[in-house]
Amino acid sequence: MYITDKDTSVFFRYHANIYRVIDYNNITSVFYINCIYKYNVKPTIALFLYDPKCSVQSGNGIIKALESHYNFKIFSKNELEDDFFDDVDMVAVPGGFGDADTFPVAFKNNKKRVRKFVNSGGRYLGICMGAYWAGSQYLNILKDGVDADQYLAQPGTDTRRPHAKNMPINWQGRDMSMFWYDGCSILGDPSKFETIATYKGNGDPMAIIQGRIGLIGCHPESEKFWYESYTWMRKHWHNREHHKLLLEFVDELMLR
Repeated sequence: MYITDKDTSVFFRYHANIYRVIDYNNITSVFYINCIYKYNVKPTIALFLYDPKCSVQSGNGIIKALESHYNFKIFSKNELEDDFFDDVDMVAVPGGFGDADTFPVAFKNNKKRVRKFVNSGGRYLGICMGAYWAGSQYLNILKDGVDADQYLAQPGTDTRRPHAKNMPINWQGRDMSMFWYDGCSILGDPSKFETIATYKGNGDPMAIIQGRIGLIGCHPESEKFWYESYTWMRKHWHNREHHKLLLEFVDELMLR
């Protein structure tokens, strides 16, 4: 069943008991958000979990930050059915603890499916580990020589240790600090992507959008108990303000 809005040429497909937005016309965010509330439309995000590398804690933070605008379905390392992504608008890969080199195990069965989804126009959100795994050694979905690499290994950084830190950043002109745990810089020609946020230490891009791929090195999905786990972080809880930034980031990515 199809419902057509003649004024906007935006179509809604009934699939799996929900209405899904199919956006072929770079509509404005105002109309997009209005669609969600007017028609009870929520796009679907397929959230990858592989604890602890892509942790339940990070995944839960993403869900809490985005659930007002998005539905979720979960997948992991097990092989997916061929039609799994048919009702999906975005794949999200969160952060966690561990070595990025565990990628071959985590995505042994589904790397080709995720690459096909993205290369066919699907959106990809990568946070921390998920941002690393968009890079050339892993999913290899970034274009024009753009890649993700350790921030702490770059020239001029303000840390050489991977531990949890309230990292100084600039998010669209606003100075703030954000939960960081060995997150990445996005490297390459800055004309090949849109920079949303940078690290204050050396100016490296921390959050970017390239086409329909959105990457964030820090953790805007972080929750209060993350901060309470470290004595030096307890006073820096953002009171869910960073969740709002993540929601705005993902809403913008959905418009691409």
